[in-house]
Amino acid sequence: MRRVLGRVGLVAGLLAACAVQLIPFYITLTTALKPRTDLSSQWLLPTGGVYWQNFQTAIDDGGILRAIGNSAIVTLASTILICLLGALAAYPLARRETTGNKIVLTGIIGLIMIPPLSILVPVYTLMVQLDWINTYWGATALMVAAQLPLSIFLYASFMRGLPLSIEEAATVDGAGMAQTLFRVVFPMLKPVTATVIILTSVSVWNEYALSVFILRDPAVRTTAPAIGTFFASQGSDPNAAAAAALLTVIPVLAAYLVLQRYFIKGMVAGSEK
Repeated sequence: MRRVLGRVGLVAGLLAACAVQLIPFYITLTTALKPRTDLSSQWLLPTGGVYWQNFQTAIDDGGILRAIGNSAIVTLASTILICLLGALAAYPLARRETTGNKIVLTGIIGLIMIPPLSILVPVYTLMVQLDWINTYWGATALMVAAQLPLSIFLYASFMRGLPLSIEEAATVDGAGMAQTLFRVVFPMLKPVTATVIILTSVSVWNEYALSVFILRDPAVRTTAPAIGTFFASQGSDPNAAAAAALLTVIPVLAAYLVLQRYFIKGMVAGSEK
């Protein structure tokens, strides 16, 4: 009986946690499906039919589809570079545990703790000097620099658990360093790579604090600044702003549903090994 009650309590706790997490999404959904003149409670679903005009307003007036395209470009380029550079940088740090490498890895972990806004002024000054304001490559370089320390830390932690005998066998068979890295080590990094992809892509996709200063041109503005600007200009129409927010969630939600199995494996693989 105690075991049954414990399981029931665990399931109830998990369901309650899920419900709390879904409340903001539910309220956003109900708000987006109602017209602005509907003053009913946000907890209630629309009773007079779904009002799709909010989504059309978000697309036409808010330029949300263009912002989604801009975010897709920046997120895709940033994620590819973060995974590639993170794996390459983590390999020597994980395989050669020297004092210097330990100091470097400790410094990288320290970089994760630095708030992005604390370095906004020097970063913005550098971006202006390089003429990278309102450019895709400027936003990509900024996102890579901000997310790379976490990527290196995750890859290094995962690589420490990989058996060294596999690489030694590849070396005995005549494989060089590059062949061992790309043909032996990288294929074993799929779980942690999925974790890095989800964590970094979601962070880049939702990044607002830096993007709002770097991407001020509506033509290159990403989703978070675009929604903020649209909501500011449509303060009397929160329904359209909620619709815009829902449209920007769809790509991230789809990516997570595809990669969630690998994400869970990558999060626990280091401790299991």
